[in-house]
Amino acid sequence: LNVSGTSVVQVTATDADDPSYGNSARIIYSILQGQPYFSVEPETGIIRTALPNMNRENREQYQVVIQAKDMGGQMGGLSGTTTVNITLTDVNDNPPRFPQSTIHLRIPESSPVGTAIGSVKATDADTGKNAEVEYRIIDGDGTDMFDIVTQKDTQEGIITVRKPLDYETRRLYTLKVEAENTHVDPRFYYLGPFKDTTIVKISVEDVDEPPIFSRSSYLFEVHEDIELGTIIGTVMARDPDSASSPIRFSLDRHTDLDRIFNIHSGNGSIYTSKPLDREISQWHNLSVIAAEINNPKDTARVPVYVRILDVNDNAPQFAVFYDTFVCENARAGQLIQTISAVDKDDPLGGQKFFFSLAAVNPNFTVQDNEDNTARILTRRNGFSRHEISTYLLPVVISDNDYPIQSSTGTLTIRVCACDSRGNMQSCNAEALLLPAGLSTGALVAILLCIIILLVIVVLFAALKRQRKKEPLILSKEDIRDNIVSYNDEGGGEEDTQAFDIGTLRNPAAMEDKKLRRDIIPETLFAPRRTPSAPDNTDVRDFINQRLKEHDTDPSAPPYDSLATYAYEGNDSIAESLSSLESGTTEGDQNYDYLREWGPRFNKLAEMYGGGESDKDTS
Repeated sequence: LNVSGTSVVQVTATDADDPSYGNSARIIYSILQGQPYFSVEPETGIIRTALPNMNRENREQYQVVIQAKDMGGQMGGLSGTTTVNITLTDVNDNPPRFPQSTIHLRIPESSPVGTAIGSVKATDADTGKNAEVEYRIIDGDGTDMFDIVTQKDTQEGIITVRKPLDYETRRLYTLKVEAENTHVDPRFYYLGPFKDTTIVKISVEDVDEPPIFSRSSYLFEVHEDIELGTIIGTVMARDPDSASSPIRFSLDRHTDLDRIFNIHSGNGSIYTSKPLDREISQWHNLSVIAAEINNPKDTARVPVYVRILDVNDNAPQFAVFYDTFVCENARAGQLIQTISAVDKDDPLGGQKFFFSLAAVNPNFTVQDNEDNTARILTRRNGFSRHEISTYLLPVVISDNDYPIQSSTGTLTIRVCACDSRGNMQSCNAEALLLPAGLSTGALVAILLCIIILLVIVVLFAALKRQRKKEPLILSKEDIRDNIVSYNDEGGGEEDTQAFDIGTLRNPAAMEDKKLRRDIIPETLFAPRRTPSAPDNTDVRDFINQRLKEHDTDPSAPPYDSLATYAYEGNDSIAESLSSLESGTTEGDQNYDYLREWGPRFNKLAEMYGGGESDKDTS
């Protein structure tokens, strides 16, 4: 405040006494605390400032004690007090001030655009909006290289990089920064400008930078017929550092997987290592890498675009495959086909094709329409499928670029039967021999039915022959590989009435000579002598008979086989070696040795040995 006596507040006291009775209710105000800054009017209780130019920045809070006393303030009057807390509000009566006249900042030259270098701050004794400051760069040699932004919450000025820095180009910049209040009170203009300035010096620090290419990108154009090893262009790069290290160039092989190009590592010359073909790839997008020899980790890349220019190295060809036919009743000069061509090349003046016949043809001719198409016309009346069913017509197609390229395409012209309107009906000469009314689909169906019937007949014959052979192999009468199971369980050791096994071994034994083995014989028979045979003729005859049957059997297997007959033949001249047949002999036998064979043969010993002993005893 700059004026004394300014009213601050009014205090009021009340008295319960009767105001009409003397001075009992007459109140007088006085100040007990708060001087010399404030005063109070005795009659009204209005508190006023007592000093001019009170400064909030020096003291903001004041405590004032006011006394109210009745009886007009005389002796003996009653009194009361109150406390009034007074706060001085702020006005913008102080300009911002920089604490330093010069500020020094440092930044590496590799810092990208937008990097914050540092901050500056001007102090203001005011508060709130009266202390708000706006920063700006008003002068210096770096006004185009740096920016300053006001940070509202901290009231600081942040200096940032506006353009890329280069230590080798400039190492020191000087800026003049101004700070100014944004809300100025006109009542205090006389206190001077509400702004301040400072000098900011920014030093650029040197760093080891990667190489820099002379261009941001390169475009090279080259014809597709150049020789291998031809240089198509050169890229250039340098070390921006003061040391100026040599540069090594290389190609990123991920951008040249087919290795069509290569680069000279020393001078950056790009050359071809494989043939070029515009029809395969018209553009090649390469990436060249530059690195310092002294510090290979510092690298830079640049895109290189290679455009392949066209050379007339492809001959024109038919645009599509043409299925051409001529009617048997065709007239001379009749149009049978319109042809066109395509060319992989792309000349600047556009495509232009010429059509002609490779040789004079008596049946057909070609007429160029001069619009990259041509017409195939007949040269005579009438054609016959029986004489010639197909004609081959070579057509020469040429372009007009340099060098001229040409190719010969052959049209296959079929002779077909047509109706009166020229619509094709049939193109096969064999179709005339077939009954009328049978289409090609019907003929194919008939042929398939015939094939299916033939397959069925062949399968049926094969199955029938297989079934015919099976009984010969699986017949129960075939004694070669059969086992007959009777499922007849014997009586064990107690069964002494078994049949005579000798009968099984001698099929020629007479029925009347067979003995009952189910009862104990009452008499002993004399040993039976089997007439000796000079030779087993029955076995030989049996084998010869079976051999003859197999030789004459048309269904016998065509491979060698082993047949087992299990047939012993007649008795041997040495007679039987088994004691089981001794019951058929006529002599007495001694069976005492059976007792020496162990307990298992006791029964036999009792049957034969014991029997004789009992007989002799009787």
